[in-house]
Amino acid sequence: MDDIVKRAMQKWPDVPNVFGWLSLDRRGNWRVKGRSGGFERIGNRAVVDFIGRNYAHDEKGRWFFQNGPQRVFVRLDYTPFVFRLGADGTSFETHTGAQAGQVRAAWLDENSELLLEADPGPGVVHDRDLAQLKLVDEGGRLIDDEAQMSGPIALELAGRQIALTRLRSDGVAARFGYDPRPAPAPGEPDC
Repeated sequence: MDDIVKRAMQKWPDVPNVFGWLSLDRRGNWRVKGRSGGFERIGNRAVVDFIGRNYAHDEKGRWFFQNGPQRVFVRLDYTPFVFRLGADGTSFETHTGAQAGQVRAAWLDENSELLLEADPGPGVVHDRDLAQLKLVDEGGRLIDDEAQMSGPIALELAGRQIALTRLRSDGVAARFGYDPRPAPAPGEPDC
């Protein structure tokens, strides 16, 4: 977290939280509520980087951007992180630019979206990176057709195989314990 944010939190500890104004899409783009009520992509690189450096979650599994003394809770279109394949083709980084570290587990949902659990937390792999990844069957043979995905499969990454478990997309938030649509508690002030 940025030092300027920490100082602002100490100076103004009781600023109301913000809900419903910031979202994260399935491709790792931050979006802010526009004048029309819909969400518009934030394109300013300095703002995107600032949000990424100050992105965290609370004990209730609600993800937020700490904007100075104020928490801006994030509506998640799918997962708290979007992973991009690193230049080496064997590691990942998050949409915030942080290294994902070790991939501990992997899942495949009914839409063939790949989910990973890594050091920062759970995330979906960016759809543009899927074609570069190797999925193998239990015999270690490369899977190149969706019809081959009916049996046990694994993600081959950096010389190791990570078994892929099936997971329905509507169960992802509960599986990982996060709130994709944070809202204020009854009586809680909201800006």
